Amino acid sequence: VKFDDCQGNQRVGFESSDPNFSVRTDGSIYTEHEVAGLSEPVQFMVTAKRPPNMQIWETTVKLALAGQTTPFPSLENQGTRMSGRHTGKENTPPESDPQLSVTLFPWKQQLSSNGLRRRKRDWVIPPINVPENSRGPFPQMLVRIRSDQDRETLIRYSITGVGADQPPMEVFSIDPVAGKMFVTKPLDREERASYHLRAHAVDMNGIKVENPIDLYIYVIDMNDNRPEFHNQVYNGSVDEGSKPGSYVMKVTANDADDDTTANGMVRYRILSQSPHSPIPNMFTINSETGDIVTVAAGLDREKVSQYTVIIQATDMEGNLNFGLSNTATAIISVTDVNDNPPELTASTFSGEVPENRVNIVVANLTVIDRDQPHTANWNAVYRIVSGDPSGHFTIRTDPITNDGMVTVVKPVDYEMNRAFMLTVTVSNQAPLANGIQSSFQSTAGVTISVMDANEAPFFPSNPKQIRFEEGVPAGTTLTTFAANDPDRFMQQTIRYSKLSDPANWLNINATNGQIITTAVLDRESIYVKNNIYEATFLAADNGFPPASGTGTLQIYLIDVNDNSPELLPKEAQICEKINTNSINITASDSDVEPNVGPFVFELPSSPPSVRRNWTISRLNGDYVQLSLHIQYLESGVYDVPIIVSDSGNPTMSNKSIIKVKVCPCDENGDCTTIGAVAAAGLGTGAIIAILICIIILLTMVLLFVVWMKRREKERQTKQLLIDPEDDVRDNILKYDEEGGGEEDQDYDLSQLQQPESLDHIISKPPGIRRVDERPVVAESQYPIRPVVPHPGDIGDFINEGLRAADNDPTAPPYDSLLVFDYEGSGSTAGSVSSLNSSSTGDQDYDYLNDWGPRFKKLADMYGGGDED
Repeated sequence: VKFDDCQGNQRVGFESSDPNFSVRTDGSIYTEHEVAGLSEPVQFMVTAKRPPNMQIWETTVKLALAGQTTPFPSLENQGTRMSGRHTGKENTPPESDPQLSVTLFPWKQQLSSNGLRRRKRDWVIPPINVPENSRGPFPQMLVRIRSDQDRETLIRYSITGVGADQPPMEVFSIDPVAGKMFVTKPLDREERASYHLRAHAVDMNGIKVENPIDLYIYVIDMNDNRPEFHNQVYNGSVDEGSKPGSYVMKVTANDADDDTTANGMVRYRILSQSPHSPIPNMFTINSETGDIVTVAAGLDREKVSQYTVIIQATDMEGNLNFGLSNTATAIISVTDVNDNPPELTASTFSGEVPENRVNIVVANLTVIDRDQPHTANWNAVYRIVSGDPSGHFTIRTDPITNDGMVTVVKPVDYEMNRAFMLTVTVSNQAPLANGIQSSFQSTAGVTISVMDANEAPFFPSNPKQIRFEEGVPAGTTLTTFAANDPDRFMQQTIRYSKLSDPANWLNINATNGQIITTAVLDRESIYVKNNIYEATFLAADNGFPPASGTGTLQIYLIDVNDNSPELLPKEAQICEKINTNSINITASDSDVEPNVGPFVFELPSSPPSVRRNWTISRLNGDYVQLSLHIQYLESGVYDVPIIVSDSGNPTMSNKSIIKVKVCPCDENGDCTTIGAVAAAGLGTGAIIAILICIIILLTMVLLFVVWMKRREKERQTKQLLIDPEDDVRDNILKYDEEGGGEEDQDYDLSQLQQPESLDHIISKPPGIRRVDERPVVAESQYPIRPVVPHPGDIGDFINEGLRAADNDPTAPPYDSLLVFDYEGSGSTAGSVSSLNSSSTGDQDYDYLNDWGPRFKKLADMYGGGDED
């Protein structure tokens, strides 16, 4: 069974459903046991599987003993199940395809009473050569096919294959009665170089009488196509100053004709070059490969930046008289190299900069470079080599003009430096080319003056941090937050104001910067983060224009015990029976150490029911347990007051209430659902209603799940149907067909004569040889072969001549007769059988007498009956 998963059949395994038969990896089916006693055909399934997703293909195979009468479908009904090719998307059940392929087991070779019986061989038809673009007339006969059984029955001939019954349709036709095959229109080798057809012979009932014959038609190439360049315009480049022989580019042209003949062999040459500077022939081209190289030196981009070269491609190995030509244009750009260093336009430059300004251009340096703009050979790189030890300046390159922009990157101080004297050099981004006799960089001086500006006052300590206890009363002086003016050469005064005071606790003196409280400082305020309260103040001078600076004051507040602890949690639940469970209680305090825990918890003395029903057990300094003090307490919600005290000095206490829900509990000590509802105050009727709603909801969910499963089961049980027209599988058709003898061939019978000499063939160079032409020289003497030749001697001789004819492109466009000189002096195998047919049975060879004296010997050998 043939199989193709369209992915190379990698890791595909085959399995047989019948243990008596096995399928190997190549699709061959073998028997595992003796099957000679098979009384009826056997049918089984062959499965192809491919990991990792275990995709499955299936086909059905039906086997019977050869010669056994079986209810198999007729030949023309055997369909694509022979190959077993499926798409893999779904597996068609075997019952859906009644057309099953049949494989017959061959009988063992039978011996007659007189030994082995001869079997006739099939004709081997040599390839038919047809020149392309033939002018006809059409239809043009190519070959005639004939069966030797046409004497006994009426036979109809047909051909199948690409060009006959497959696209392109009706290129070849055959006379169904006479067996003459024709070509109906001119052929194009570039469209299709060869055709493989099969000739068939059937009787009037459509039953085959001969095995099919393979017909190979080869289209002989003619020079009917010009070379075609891949591109009409090619672009290449070469560095200026390149030495002769430097590679530039490659052009390629293809010829649709046969490239093994002169029709498709292309040669190149240069027709013209523009401009002609410095010489007209700056380039040459390899005639076979199309590689363009330089011929002479002197390429200079600054003088000629681009050349236009016209290239011609000619087939017939460049023969201008017989070949076809085409042209293309090669644009060769001369690539720039860094052979011109940049030069500054002046030896000194100047500029000025205001103090405390950054990212501003204070001077502009200009440069000249004759290399190609906006390349690494043209881009200028500036460096400050002296005069700026602190790194206040940098020089950036303008990408458009290539100028150097001196930029301030670090503020300058007029009080520290009133001027800068810089030394600047410039070079290219790419290094200079080898052999350039010039300085690689240019140098200039840059003078930059600093202009004085009004600078903002600054706080020496910023941020400034101070420490105070919380609770400081209003009107307390905390500190003096004063600023300094950096302008030493200006007489200015500073005034202060408040910018940010989130809690509005502070005030600042406008003249001296003294900080005074206006409210009590509270560490527990939401405006205090990590015990620190921040406020921002502004210091402004009276210069022109006015300048100001800001400062941050951080007040670290020391905690005092001014907050009572709070009980946690506020609510809890407990079982109605004693010693079942208890409640863990702790406290929270807004203060910090040492004004928090350990805490002291106690139950108040009033009302008396609190201490009668509840008790407290200490766990550690921060936790206690609240539990029942009596054996049983009725379900419900109880307010339990607890007094909690911290460890501060002085101690702060607080009486807090915890709501305790008492409810019935299960064996694990957890409140039951009914008990929790009852404790919350719900009645028995409400509890029953809730339970009924829960049961109804669960029933609806169960019914929905059952319905979904039933729908899924129905969907899976549906049959998978496929349209027979969509069942794409290969067709294997079997026919019997043979060609006739010489009497139905329309060619020159003079070729049947024995060649007089093979010297003209022996003198040919090694390679393809033909012996189907009539020699014109004296016949050569062949060496005497042994009386009993080697069994493979004759076969090798025939195969060598046949192979030479198959591969000879100069063969005529019709079936030719091959003349072989050596026939041997005898054979241990007896006489050979007829080459007309492979069918078995009795045959009348008397018609060989009608073929002339050359076949008289065969008539004598075979005309006596089967035993002869």
